[in-house]
Amino acid sequence: MKRVLLIATVLLTFIGIKAQKVYSVDYESHADVKVFVVKYESQADLKVFKVQFESQADKKIYFANYESQADLKIYFVKYDSQAGWNTNSKKHLMY
Repeated sequence: MKRVLLIATVLLTFIGIKAQKVYSVDYESHADVKVFVVKYESQADLKVFKVQFESQADKKIYFANYESQADLKIYFVKYDSQAGWNTNSKKHLMY
């Protein structure tokens, strides 16, 4: 199943906030980062907010089937103001 998803992630830094657009790919080998969607916000490394389709993307991601296969655990939030990092040590994956 081809998934085309764009996600705006809010990356918190000491200076301010930066949003990134990512594109979902079908093959793990084509991805910059492997992600797994968790059921609860507290389990996530990063909370993300979905936005409308954009033609440009900063990163390519692959949705892993299992948590153990993922580089980054994410949780989708309802509002853009809720997006941000729970685990600062994983920030390098999105730069």
